[in-house]
Amino acid sequence: MAKIGKKFRAAKAKVEPRPYALPEAVKLIRDVRFAKFDESVDMAMLLGVNPKHADQMVRGTVVLPHGTGKSKRVAVIAAGEKLKEAQEAGADHVGGEDLVAKIQEGFLDFDALVATPDMMRFVGRLGKILGPRGLMPNPKAGTVTMEVGKAVGEIKGGKIEFRVDKTSIIHAPIGKVSFDEKKLEENAATFIRAVHKAKPPAAKGKYFRTVSVSSTMGPGVEIDTASIEGL
Repeated sequence: MAKIGKKFRAAKAKVEPRPYALPEAVKLIRDVRFAKFDESVDMAMLLGVNPKHADQMVRGTVVLPHGTGKSKRVAVIAAGEKLKEAQEAGADHVGGEDLVAKIQEGFLDFDALVATPDMMRFVGRLGKILGPRGLMPNPKAGTVTMEVGKAVGEIKGGKIEFRVDKTSIIHAPIGKVSFDEKKLEENAATFIRAVHKAKPPAAKGKYFRTVSVSSTMGPGVEIDTASIEGL
């Protein structure tokens, strides 16, 4: 059994066992922080869906207004003018079949991969490498597109992808503890609205079962789901 540290126990003692309104929860996360580094702030949601059924899958993307606080490394697989477009947008790695071969050899120094539709016949070879890591380009995530410059800009600017897991939970970063409360609250609200918009028609009953926020090292703080229904 993992040992719980004194600092964590002290932080947890300040969190009452009740749901908080979103502004209160964000404030509390920052008030109880104790780590010496700039922790990420994460949001977890248990949804009222059954992901075993295709018509209840929840997934999508959203650009957080204040970013995540982390600069993502973006690779682009394209050809011709699209390579130049990607470079001008700030892509960290660009290439065509040469980049595909490099990835096959083990190169994975990137956090997101964008590809143009015409290059997917080559990218398809990378399914076993990229799939398990969540890096496979996907049209629904906006990472298979001819607008590579826009895609790179959005990812660099704070675009995140979310997808419900097999336990009906969605988990995503919404910023850093160094962000002021207003920015964290706005990022959280934007993420909540995106997940609500992605609600499948087949989902019945209460959609947001439980929602919580936490810092990397800190305790979780439950959010009152009734307080976020109108966001």
